[in-house]
Amino acid sequence: MLFRKIVVACAVLCCVVGISCQKADNTPSTGETHKIRVVASLFPLYDFIKNVGKDRVAVELLLTPGVEPHSFEPKPADVLNLHHADVFVYTNKYMEPWVADIIKGIDNNKTLILDSSKGIVFINNEDEDHEGGHHEKEHGHAGMDPHIWLDLGNAVVMVDTIRDGLTQKDPAGKEYYQKNAEQYKAVLKDLDDKFRQGLSKCTKRTFINGGHLAFGYLAKRYGLTYVSAYGFSPDAEPTPGQLVKISRLLKEQGLKYIFYEELLAPRVAETLARETGAQLLFLHGAHNISKEEFGKGVSFAGLMEKNLENLEQGLQCR
Repeated sequence: MLFRKIVVACAVLCCVVGISCQKADNTPSTGETHKIRVVASLFPLYDFIKNVGKDRVAVELLLTPGVEPHSFEPKPADVLNLHHADVFVYTNKYMEPWVADIIKGIDNNKTLILDSSKGIVFINNEDEDHEGGHHEKEHGHAGMDPHIWLDLGNAVVMVDTIRDGLTQKDPAGKEYYQKNAEQYKAVLKDLDDKFRQGLSKCTKRTFINGGHLAFGYLAKRYGLTYVSAYGFSPDAEPTPGQLVKISRLLKEQGLKYIFYEELLAPRVAETLARETGAQLLFLHGAHNISKEEFGKGVSFAGLMEKNLENLEQGLQCR
């Protein structure tokens, strides 16, 4: 908390005395001043904004590609970047607890601040049967699962929130944003149908992630049972008892695969695979992407398509 306040104070001081701070090297500047400037906290938001705003916006990703987002703390240059933005879109207060302090120093008359979780019902993992969820009060989540974008129904709601925010900031583009949002929501809804069809007749209905508690929304939407090695914090370590329980579950249910996720070393998944004979499969939480993926222009929909392929394989749906 003290660190965040110092960051805000430093950023404001820079603005006051006219110190020039470089923008974080996240996304190349378009150099076109007539576009409204939008900063997104996480990759899914960045991609949603690109699809809705297209040529009328210059969107930047606050996170540097390759950075694990749960432990992210904005630097003074990041805060300055938000001060100069027309719109700042963040995921939710559970995913980005640092936002509460940062936005206190932002001029709301200049920068529109959008909470993309507006209208979304959070999963409370104190009430859900997921491994590791009961550990999360110490990490600031208070049991609430912040990974809302992995429910494609939630993704549609987030797109609507972004559409309305861009329209509020740029009323002249209302019809443009509306048209683009409808087109992109059709993509998401088609993807949702593919998930429902692809996962409807799987031999297995349980999938295990050797990483943190990220895929609860996805599992709940498609009627799957989900188990993770540990809670929301990627820095956590599962207890020996948890590992034994997961190993037993893999063997009892005849599960042939264990999943691992992006930007994290799959040490726990590899350990479980060695002990049980299971194979590893990749499942992308889409929090952030690697520098290589960013350079290739990967999309949220593309990441989710690949997730569906791997889930179909892991759950023996084919």
